[in-house]
Amino acid sequence: MKLKSVVGSALLLASLLGGTASAQVSLLNASFDVARETFAAINPKFVEHWKATTGEDIKIDQSFAGTSRQAQDIIQGKKVDTVTFNQVTDIEFLAERGAVAKDWASQFPNNSSPYYSTIAFLVRKGNPKNIKSWDDLARDDVKLVFPNPKTSGNARYTYLASWLYAHDAFAGDEAKIKEFVGKVLGNVESFPTGGRGATVAFAQNGQGDVLLTFESEVINIAASEEFKGSELQVVVPPVSVLAEFPVAVVDRVVDQKGTRKEATEYLKFQYTPEIQRLLAGFNYRVTDPAVAKEFESKYAPVKLINPTDVLGSWTDIQSRHFAANGVLDQLLAK
Repeated sequence: MKLKSVVGSALLLASLLGGTASAQVSLLNASFDVARETFAAINPKFVEHWKATTGEDIKIDQSFAGTSRQAQDIIQGKKVDTVTFNQVTDIEFLAERGAVAKDWASQFPNNSSPYYSTIAFLVRKGNPKNIKSWDDLARDDVKLVFPNPKTSGNARYTYLASWLYAHDAFAGDEAKIKEFVGKVLGNVESFPTGGRGATVAFAQNGQGDVLLTFESEVINIAASEEFKGSELQVVVPPVSVLAEFPVAVVDRVVDQKGTRKEATEYLKFQYTPEIQRLLAGFNYRVTDPAVAKEFESKYAPVKLINPTDVLGSWTDIQSRHFAANGVLDQLLAK
């Protein structure tokens, strides 16, 4: 009887532990600094979707920071299952070091980018400096706020947007392009490490005349309850950068944890019409044609330039512009 009792208890314990382990399947998603509200809305929907389709419980944990910092943390051992970044170069950084598959960009539709944005401007009530386009940001009387391109994905796009505008305006004359981008960088009053810090510097601390960040973010800030009383205004320049928001499974981690299926489905979920509509509600431009059509009237017309069409591959862009002693460092040193 004692033996049966012990065996029965062991089986019961194993069953309970097995149920607990199943209930505790979790993913850690690493994302960019200003994506908190977006994923606070997406993640509970995926938890419901996963339960409804598989009968299994899942937990989605989140990490937010500048994507370059996130990528460094992953290489240093942070157990991230998926990345939903705002900068291709940071996923390329992971791929080069074996954390992400070399062909990550072909694993999901639209170059593994379920949504995209561009760089726009947020100005103060009444637009007192009459800011309309990139030319105005190089004026001596204008002060800017955006994150440090060394640590922030959206700031890299700001740098690239100013470069691509100048390339368009000066017909590829590199001396004039560098002079223009150097003036823009020279007008930066505050260089926080991430997008959230830039918002605080501009909207709460009163620094600068213009905040530069993603179009989605400037619209969200201007409309938010926190800043609505300040009557901040959104300016979308007529020419700007195509900013794709890439996603990837972190192979090194999911293979260790056994979470590849869950991680893959989590990223596929970003492409569903339901989540595409949710993303459009947060003012991202989405890739689903039908959903994009529904929301097209809310976006200003803008000529979007893909950096790779002008500057070569993302590997080339990273090595020439953002690596140590690259063009960015040279312009900042001046």
